[in-house]
Order: sequence, then C-alpha cells, then structure tokens
Amino acid sequence: MAKIFCIANQKGGVGKTTTTVNLAAGLARIKQRVLMVDLDPQGNATMGSGVDKRSLELSVYDVLLETAGIKEAAVFSEQCGYHVLGANRELAGAEVELVTLEQRERRLKAALAAVDKDYDFVLIDCPPSLSMLTLNGLCSANGVVVPMQCEYFALEGLTDLVNTIKQVHANLNPDLQVIGLLRVMYDPRITLQSQVSEQLKDHFGDKVFDTVIPRNVRLAEAPSYGLPGVVFDPNAKGSQAFVDFAKEMVKRIKKMG
Repeated sequence: MAKIFCIANQKGGVGKTTTTVNLAAGLARIKQRVLMVDLDPQGNATMGSGVDKRSLELSVYDVLLETAGIKEAAVFSEQCGYHVLGANRELAGAEVELVTLEQRERRLKAALAAVDKDYDFVLIDCPPSLSMLTLNGLCSANGVVVPMQCEYFALEGLTDLVNTIKQVHANLNPDLQVIGLLRVMYDPRITLQSQVSEQLKDHFGDKVFDTVIPRNVRLAEAPSYGLPGVVFDPNAKGSQAFVDFAKEMVKRIKKMG
C-alpha cells in the first residue's frame, strides 16, 4: 500500500515545491517507487521534475474531473526516477468546476485508490492557500509533512496549518495527522534561526525531523534547469540532506507501521 503525504504550509515561499521534488528524488534514489502529484496550477513541481507542463496531454485536472485515471495521466521522469502527475494552467479552472460536483473533496483520494499497489510513496505538492485543491490533497493523505523556515512568522503560519489539519481530521479524514516538521533553508550562523529551531524541538518534540535542510545555492539553482537539486548536483550539501531526509522518512513510516 502506498503511503500518501501532503507537503503543505499555508505560508508561501517556504520551500514546499523544493521539498516535494527533492524528497521524491531522494526516495527514488533509495529504490522507493514514487508518484509526485502537483496540485498547484503554477505547475512548478511538474517543471522541476523534468516534465514540460505545456506539453502534457493529460494532467491532474483530468483526474479530478474523472475524464482520465492516474495510470493514463502520470508520466515517468527518466532523469528523476519517479512518476509525475503534472499540473498546468487548466487546473485553475478545476476550482470552479469542482464546486458543483459530488464528492468534490474526495476526487483525488478515489483516483489514488486505483494505483495503491503501484507505489511506495505518493507526495502531493499543495498550493499555499486552503482551496478545494488543497482539500483534495488533505483528504487523500495519511499525513502532512510541513516544511518551515526557522523564523518568527513561520511559527504563526504553523498554528493556522495545525488548526486546518485538525478540522480536516475531525470532519473529512480521520487518518490525517502531522507526520513531522522539516526545518528548511537553515543557516546556523543566524542566532534567531537557532533559537526558533530549539523552540520547535521543545514544543513539538519528536514531530521535528532530525534532518535539517541547509540554505544551499545549488538547490536554488536546480529549478531553472528543470530538475530537483538531488539530480542536478547530487554532491551538494542540500542534495545530500534531502537523501538523508528520504531515509529518515522511510524509517519513520516503518515505525508508525
């Protein structure tokens, strides 16, 4: 059975897409079968996985409207080693079209059930807003991985996200939980970041992943080449950190059973 995770944070610019594509590439590197689902109409995770969103014949839009299944719509990224259920501008229209449909927040969940045995991990890149698309992701998932910078405003955003997850857990998806918090873009030389990092560990305990993703130029450069950092420059510190994170993720999931 595939383990399904949303990479989510209601605050923008915290590295959700970078985390999604690099975790996918890291898991593929350690021989896991991975499907990356792009739920953001901007399609950045699609482009960052070596797939041209402009040339997609089928996308997550078709899957949500049930005109195609994931087996037909997902494409394999040879460079990255994982499958991509891509997104493009069409997806922005899905918000409006889904409103009138039955089971609108469970469309993705139903589609993923059909490919449950084909993957070990499904990673869903969610848009920053709590939209019908994000809701589809949260209703499908076993858990949420929260990438966050160690800054004061990030803590405020985290409170909003935890409240949202509690509401979805109570009303729509009793399996949903926070799997862990991933500290990203981390620079130990900045005193405030070290302080916030300690606060996170004090408050959330073992929900904070041991792996820390450093601020890294190569990770930032990689998307302009249409690749995750793990593939673009496997020797960069940030890339190695994401492979370590993939290993930690696998261990954590085994412990959870």
